[in-house]
Amino acid sequence: MPKKKQRSRKSQKSSGRGRRPAPASREKAILLCHDMAVYENFERCARRVFEVLRNAEARMPGKPRHLSLTVQGHRNDVGGYDRDAIEIIRDFSMGYLLPYLTELTTPFHRLANPDGQRNDVPDELQIAYPEEPGSSDSGFWYDVNLLPLRPRGTTENARKTPPKLAAIADYLGMDPACLICWGTPVDRAHAVPASLGGSMDVRNFALLCPDHHRQAPDIADAEAFWAWVDYAEIRDSGSKWNGAAPEVQEWVRAHGGRTEPKDRGDMEFMAAVRFELQHLYGWADADFEHMSWDLLQEYHQVLEAATGKHFGVEKKVATHAWAYHIARRRLAKRRGETGPMPSDHPWTGIWPVP
Repeated sequence: MPKKKQRSRKSQKSSGRGRRPAPASREKAILLCHDMAVYENFERCARRVFEVLRNAEARMPGKPRHLSLTVQGHRNDVGGYDRDAIEIIRDFSMGYLLPYLTELTTPFHRLANPDGQRNDVPDELQIAYPEEPGSSDSGFWYDVNLLPLRPRGTTENARKTPPKLAAIADYLGMDPACLICWGTPVDRAHAVPASLGGSMDVRNFALLCPDHHRQAPDIADAEAFWAWVDYAEIRDSGSKWNGAAPEVQEWVRAHGGRTEPKDRGDMEFMAAVRFELQHLYGWADADFEHMSWDLLQEYHQVLEAATGKHFGVEKKVATHAWAYHIARRRLAKRRGETGPMPSDHPWTGIWPVP
Protein backbone atom coordinates (compact mmCIF):
# COMPACT_ATOMS: atom_id res chain seq x y z
CA MET A 1 0.00 0.00 0.00
CA PRO A 2 1.52 3.36 -0.93
CA LYS A 3 2.45 5.76 1.82
CA LYS A 4 0.27 8.76 2.50
CA LYS A 5 1.52 11.90 0.91
CA GLN A 6 3.15 14.08 3.55
CA ARG A 7 2.00 17.67 3.53
CA SER A 8 4.57 20.42 3.55
CA ARG A 9 4.37 23.49 5.71
CA LYS A 10 3.92 26.74 3.86
CA SER A 11 6.19 29.66 4.52
CA GLN A 12 6.06 33.23 3.39
CA LYS A 13 8.84 34.41 1.10
CA SER A 14 10.86 37.31 2.38
CA SER A 15 10.99 40.54 0.44
CA GLY A 16 14.20 42.36 -0.35
CA ARG A 17 13.70 45.11 2.20
CA GLY A 18 16.26 45.64 4.93
CA ARG A 19 19.23 44.06 3.17
CA ARG A 20 22.73 45.25 3.89
CA PRO A 21 25.90 44.67 1.89
CA ALA A 22 27.87 41.58 2.84
CA PRO A 23 30.16 42.40 5.78
CA ALA A 24 33.87 42.67 5.30
CA SER A 25 35.61 39.32 5.69
CA ARG A 26 37.73 40.60 8.58
CA GLU A 27 34.68 41.48 10.70
CA LYS A 28 34.18 39.00 13.51
CA ALA A 29 30.88 37.10 13.43
CA ILE A 30 28.55 35.72 16.09
CA LEU A 31 28.40 31.92 16.08
CA LEU A 32 24.88 30.65 16.77
CA CYS A 33 24.57 26.92 17.50
CA HIS A 34 21.64 24.58 17.92
CA ASP A 35 21.66 20.81 18.24
CA MET A 36 18.18 19.52 17.31
CA ALA A 37 17.55 17.07 20.15
CA VAL A 38 15.79 13.80 19.47
CA TYR A 39 12.85 14.98 21.59
CA GLU A 40 12.40 18.20 19.59
CA ASN A 41 9.88 18.13 16.76
CA PHE A 42 9.78 20.74 13.98
CA GLU A 43 7.76 23.27 16.00
CA ARG A 44 9.88 23.20 19.15
CA CYS A 45 13.16 23.28 17.26
CA ALA A 46 12.05 26.09 14.90
CA ARG A 47 10.95 28.31 17.75
CA ARG A 48 14.17 27.81 19.70
CA VAL A 49 16.43 28.51 16.75
CA PHE A 50 14.38 31.61 15.93
CA GLU A 51 14.72 32.86 19.53
CA VAL A 52 18.50 32.45 19.34
CA LEU A 53 18.54 34.46 16.11
CA ARG A 54 16.27 37.20 17.43
CA ASN A 55 18.22 37.54 20.69
CA ALA A 56 21.49 37.81 18.76
CA GLU A 57 20.17 40.71 16.68
CA ALA A 58 18.70 42.41 19.78
CA ARG A 59 21.96 42.21 21.74
CA MET A 60 24.42 42.82 18.89
CA PRO A 61 22.52 44.61 16.10
CA GLY A 62 23.90 44.14 12.62
CA LYS A 63 26.71 41.81 13.69
CA PRO A 64 27.38 39.06 11.09
CA ARG A 65 25.69 35.84 12.20
CA HIS A 66 26.82 32.28 11.42
CA LEU A 67 24.34 29.53 12.37
CA SER A 68 25.57 25.97 12.91
CA LEU A 69 22.74 23.41 13.01
CA THR A 70 23.27 19.76 13.99
CA VAL A 71 20.72 16.98 14.49
CA GLN A 72 20.44 14.14 17.02
CA GLY A 73 18.58 11.01 15.96
CA HIS A 74 15.57 11.86 13.77
CA ARG A 75 16.22 8.99 11.33
CA ASN A 76 13.60 7.55 9.00
CA ASP A 77 12.92 3.99 7.86
CA VAL A 78 15.79 3.96 5.35
CA GLY A 79 18.40 5.63 7.57
CA GLY A 80 18.07 9.19 6.29
CA TYR A 81 16.68 12.14 8.22
CA ASP A 82 12.98 12.10 9.10
CA ARG A 83 10.41 14.72 8.04
CA ASP A 84 10.94 17.03 11.02
CA ALA A 85 14.70 17.16 10.51
CA ILE A 86 14.41 17.69 6.75
CA GLU A 87 11.96 20.55 7.23
CA ILE A 88 14.21 22.19 9.82
CA ILE A 89 17.27 21.90 7.56
CA ARG A 90 15.72 22.65 4.18
CA ASP A 91 12.52 24.64 4.59
CA PHE A 92 13.18 26.54 7.81
CA SER A 93 16.94 27.07 7.99
CA MET A 94 17.62 27.46 4.27
CA GLY A 95 14.26 28.83 3.16
CA TYR A 96 13.40 31.15 6.03
CA LEU A 97 16.44 31.90 8.21
CA LEU A 98 19.23 32.24 5.64
CA PRO A 99 18.27 35.82 4.63
CA TYR A 100 18.90 36.87 8.27
CA LEU A 101 22.30 35.13 8.38
CA THR A 102 25.71 35.64 6.84
CA GLU A 103 26.42 31.92 6.79
CA LEU A 104 24.55 28.69 7.53
CA THR A 105 26.04 25.26 8.28
CA THR A 106 23.79 22.18 8.31
CA PRO A 107 24.45 18.42 8.23
CA PHE A 108 24.13 18.67 4.44
CA HIS A 109 26.19 21.70 3.47
CA ARG A 110 27.66 25.09 4.30
CA LEU A 111 26.00 28.09 2.66
CA ALA A 112 26.95 31.74 2.43
CA ASN A 113 24.21 34.31 1.97
CA PRO A 114 24.93 35.85 -1.47
CA ASP A 115 22.56 38.80 -0.92
CA GLY A 116 23.95 40.06 2.36
CA GLN A 117 22.51 39.57 5.81
CA ARG A 118 19.16 41.16 6.63
CA ASN A 119 18.83 42.61 10.11
CA ASP A 120 15.09 43.34 10.25
CA VAL A 121 14.47 40.11 12.18
CA PRO A 122 10.71 39.79 12.90
CA ASP A 123 9.43 39.83 16.46
CA GLU A 124 7.34 36.68 16.14
CA LEU A 125 7.20 33.35 14.36
CA GLN A 126 4.14 31.85 12.70
CA ILE A 127 3.91 28.25 11.54
CA ALA A 128 1.14 27.27 9.11
CA TYR A 129 -0.49 23.84 8.83
CA PRO A 130 -1.99 23.67 5.33
CA GLU A 131 -5.03 21.48 4.82
CA GLU A 132 -5.16 18.83 2.12
CA PRO A 133 -8.54 18.64 0.41
CA GLY A 134 -10.40 15.49 1.37
CA SER A 135 -8.00 14.56 4.14
CA SER A 136 -8.92 14.54 7.81
CA ASP A 137 -5.46 13.41 8.92
CA SER A 138 -3.16 16.36 9.48
CA GLY A 139 -0.07 14.24 9.97
CA PHE A 140 1.19 16.68 12.59
CA TRP A 141 -0.78 15.70 15.68
CA TYR A 142 -2.67 12.84 17.23
CA ASP A 143 -5.99 11.91 15.62
CA VAL A 144 -8.26 12.14 18.65
CA ASN A 145 -11.21 10.67 16.76
CA LEU A 146 -9.49 7.34 16.17
CA LEU A 147 -7.19 7.09 19.22
CA PRO A 148 -4.65 5.36 16.98
CA LEU A 149 -1.12 4.15 17.53
CA ARG A 150 1.17 7.00 16.50
CA PRO A 151 4.80 5.84 16.31
CA ARG A 152 7.63 8.14 15.32
CA GLY A 153 9.21 5.36 13.27
CA THR A 154 8.08 2.11 11.76
CA THR A 155 6.14 -0.54 13.66
CA GLU A 156 7.03 -3.20 11.08
CA ASN A 157 10.31 -4.11 12.71
CA ALA A 158 11.84 -7.56 12.72
CA ARG A 159 13.47 -7.08 16.13
CA LYS A 160 11.93 -9.15 18.89
CA THR A 161 14.14 -7.83 21.67
CA PRO A 162 15.16 -4.30 22.69
CA PRO A 163 18.29 -2.85 21.07
CA LYS A 164 21.43 -2.63 23.16
CA LEU A 165 22.00 0.39 25.36
CA ALA A 166 24.96 1.45 23.20
CA ALA A 167 22.82 1.37 20.05
CA ILE A 168 20.21 3.65 21.63
CA ALA A 169 22.88 6.04 22.90
CA ASP A 170 24.44 6.12 19.44
CA TYR A 171 21.08 6.94 17.85
CA LEU A 172 20.46 9.69 20.42
CA GLY A 173 23.94 11.12 19.84
CA MET A 174 24.95 11.02 23.50
CA ASP A 175 26.69 9.00 26.17
CA PRO A 176 24.44 6.56 28.06
CA ALA A 177 22.74 8.96 30.47
CA CYS A 178 19.22 10.14 31.26
CA LEU A 179 17.90 12.54 28.61
CA ILE A 180 16.23 14.58 31.33
CA CYS A 181 18.70 14.83 34.23
CA TRP A 182 21.91 13.31 32.80
CA GLY A 183 21.81 10.77 35.64
CA THR A 184 23.05 7.18 35.54
CA PRO A 185 22.39 4.28 35.47
CA VAL A 186 19.72 4.40 32.77
CA ASP A 187 16.81 2.27 31.57
CA ARG A 188 15.75 1.60 27.98
CA ALA A 189 12.37 3.35 28.00
CA HIS A 190 9.82 2.72 25.23
CA ALA A 191 8.29 5.80 23.62
CA VAL A 192 5.22 3.68 22.83
CA PRO A 193 5.00 0.58 25.07
CA ALA A 194 5.05 -2.81 23.38
CA SER A 195 1.65 -3.52 24.94
CA LEU A 196 0.20 -0.64 22.88
CA GLY A 197 1.86 -1.67 19.63
CA GLY A 198 5.27 -0.06 20.06
CA SER A 199 8.14 -1.72 18.19
CA MET A 200 11.66 -2.71 19.18
CA ASP A 201 13.03 -0.20 16.65
CA VAL A 202 15.83 1.91 18.15
CA ARG A 203 13.76 5.03 17.37
CA ASN A 204 11.11 3.83 19.84
CA PHE A 205 13.48 4.09 22.82
CA ALA A 206 14.70 6.82 25.13
CA LEU A 207 17.36 6.60 27.81
CA LEU A 208 15.87 7.57 31.17
CA CYS A 209 17.05 7.12 34.74
CA PRO A 210 14.81 4.82 36.81
CA ASP A 211 13.08 7.79 38.48
CA HIS A 212 12.15 9.54 35.23
CA HIS A 213 11.25 6.22 33.62
CA ARG A 214 8.70 5.74 36.41
CA GLN A 215 7.26 9.20 35.61
CA ALA A 216 7.11 8.94 31.79
CA PRO A 217 3.69 8.47 30.15
CA ASP A 218 2.62 5.09 28.76
CA ILE A 219 0.59 6.21 25.75
CA ALA A 220 0.00 5.34 22.09
CA ASP A 221 1.39 8.67 20.83
CA ALA A 222 5.18 8.69 20.42
CA GLU A 223 5.34 12.42 19.67
CA ALA A 224 3.49 13.19 22.91
CA PHE A 225 5.97 10.98 24.77
CA TRP A 226 8.90 12.96 23.32
CA ALA A 227 7.10 16.22 24.12
CA TRP A 228 6.86 15.03 27.74
CA VAL A 229 10.62 14.30 27.79
CA ASP A 230 11.27 17.82 26.49
CA TYR A 231 8.95 19.30 29.13
CA ALA A 232 10.52 17.24 31.95
CA GLU A 233 14.03 18.21 30.81
CA ILE A 234 13.14 21.89 31.25
CA ARG A 235 11.16 21.27 34.45
CA ASP A 236 13.99 19.32 36.10
CA SER A 237 16.92 21.22 34.61
CA GLY A 238 18.34 21.97 38.05
CA SER A 239 18.96 18.29 38.74
CA LYS A 240 21.63 18.14 36.01
CA TRP A 241 24.10 20.00 38.19
CA ASN A 242 23.88 17.83 41.33
CA GLY A 243 27.41 16.47 40.96
CA ALA A 244 29.02 19.54 39.43
CA ALA A 245 31.83 21.44 41.11
CA PRO A 246 30.80 24.47 43.20
CA GLU A 247 32.39 26.91 40.74
CA VAL A 248 30.41 25.34 37.89
CA GLN A 249 27.16 25.63 39.85
CA GLU A 250 27.96 29.25 40.66
CA TRP A 251 28.52 29.97 36.94
CA VAL A 252 25.17 28.36 36.07
CA ARG A 253 23.32 30.44 38.68
CA ALA A 254 25.10 33.62 37.54
CA HIS A 255 23.75 33.02 34.04
CA GLY A 256 20.15 32.50 35.15
CA GLY A 257 20.14 28.72 35.49
CA ARG A 258 18.92 26.55 38.35
CA THR A 259 21.22 24.15 40.18
CA GLU A 260 18.69 22.80 42.66
CA PRO A 261 16.05 20.22 41.71
CA LYS A 262 12.48 21.07 42.62
CA ASP A 263 10.97 18.59 45.05
CA ARG A 264 7.41 17.68 44.07
CA GLY A 265 7.37 14.50 46.10
CA ASP A 266 4.71 15.83 48.46
CA MET A 267 2.37 16.94 45.66
CA GLU A 268 -0.96 15.09 45.71
CA PHE A 269 -1.81 13.01 42.66
CA MET A 270 -4.53 15.26 41.19
CA ALA A 271 -2.51 18.39 41.95
CA ALA A 272 0.35 16.85 39.98
CA VAL A 273 -2.00 16.05 37.08
CA ARG A 274 -3.25 19.64 37.13
CA PHE A 275 0.34 20.95 37.17
CA GLU A 276 1.17 18.92 34.06
CA LEU A 277 -2.00 19.97 32.23
CA GLN A 278 -1.09 23.60 32.88
CA HIS A 279 2.62 23.47 32.11
CA LEU A 280 2.78 20.89 29.33
CA TYR A 281 -0.63 21.18 27.66
CA GLY A 282 -1.35 24.85 28.28
CA TRP A 283 -4.60 24.53 30.24
CA ALA A 284 -5.78 27.76 31.91
CA ASP A 285 -7.50 27.98 35.29
CA ALA A 286 -10.85 28.43 33.56
CA ASP A 287 -10.45 25.10 31.77
CA PHE A 288 -10.60 23.23 35.07
CA GLU A 289 -13.92 24.88 35.92
CA HIS A 290 -15.60 23.21 32.95
CA MET A 291 -15.11 19.61 34.07
CA SER A 292 -18.20 17.58 33.23
CA TRP A 293 -19.55 14.06 33.25
CA ASP A 294 -19.03 13.94 29.48
CA LEU A 295 -15.35 14.80 29.94
CA LEU A 296 -14.93 12.05 32.54
CA GLN A 297 -16.53 9.52 30.20
CA GLU A 298 -14.21 10.52 27.37
CA TYR A 299 -11.23 10.46 29.72
CA HIS A 300 -11.95 6.88 30.77
CA GLN A 301 -12.41 5.84 27.15
CA VAL A 302 -9.01 7.30 26.26
CA LEU A 303 -7.42 5.57 29.26
CA GLU A 304 -8.90 2.23 28.16
CA ALA A 305 -8.10 2.51 24.45
CA ALA A 306 -4.77 4.34 24.20
CA THR A 307 -2.80 4.10 27.47
CA GLY A 308 -1.13 1.34 29.43
CA LYS A 309 0.49 0.49 32.73
CA HIS A 310 4.16 0.10 33.47
CA PHE A 311 6.22 -1.34 36.30
CA GLY A 312 3.11 -3.24 37.46
CA VAL A 313 1.70 -0.11 39.09
CA GLU A 314 -1.32 2.05 38.45
CA LYS A 315 -1.12 4.58 35.64
CA LYS A 316 1.11 7.58 36.12
CA VAL A 317 0.49 11.32 36.42
CA ALA A 318 1.82 11.88 32.89
CA THR A 319 -0.48 9.19 31.48
CA HIS A 320 -3.57 10.64 33.17
CA ALA A 321 -2.71 14.20 32.10
CA TRP A 322 -2.42 13.12 28.45
CA ALA A 323 -5.73 11.24 28.68
CA TYR A 324 -7.53 14.31 30.10
CA HIS A 325 -6.10 16.50 27.35
CA ILE A 326 -7.05 14.10 24.55
CA ALA A 327 -10.53 13.66 26.07
CA ARG A 328 -11.07 17.39 26.07
CA ARG A 329 -10.00 17.67 22.45
CA ARG A 330 -12.37 14.82 21.50
CA LEU A 331 -15.29 16.63 23.09
CA ALA A 332 -14.35 19.91 21.40
CA LYS A 333 -14.23 18.29 17.96
CA ARG A 334 -17.56 16.57 18.54
CA ARG A 335 -19.18 19.86 19.51
CA GLY A 336 -17.70 21.60 16.49
CA GLU A 337 -15.65 24.07 18.50
CA THR A 338 -13.30 26.09 16.34
CA GLY A 339 -9.80 27.29 17.03
CA PRO A 340 -6.87 25.34 18.45
CA MET A 341 -7.15 23.59 21.78
CA PRO A 342 -4.36 24.17 24.29
CA SER A 343 -1.13 22.63 23.00
CA ASP A 344 -2.54 21.27 19.75
CA HIS A 345 0.88 22.35 18.54
CA PRO A 346 3.08 22.73 21.67
CA TRP A 347 5.79 25.39 21.71
CA THR A 348 4.60 26.92 18.46
CA GLY A 349 5.31 30.59 17.91
CA ILE A 350 4.03 32.96 15.20
CA TRP A 351 5.66 33.06 11.79
CA PRO A 352 5.45 36.62 10.42
CA VAL A 353 5.22 38.07 6.96
CA PRO A 354 8.30 40.34 6.82
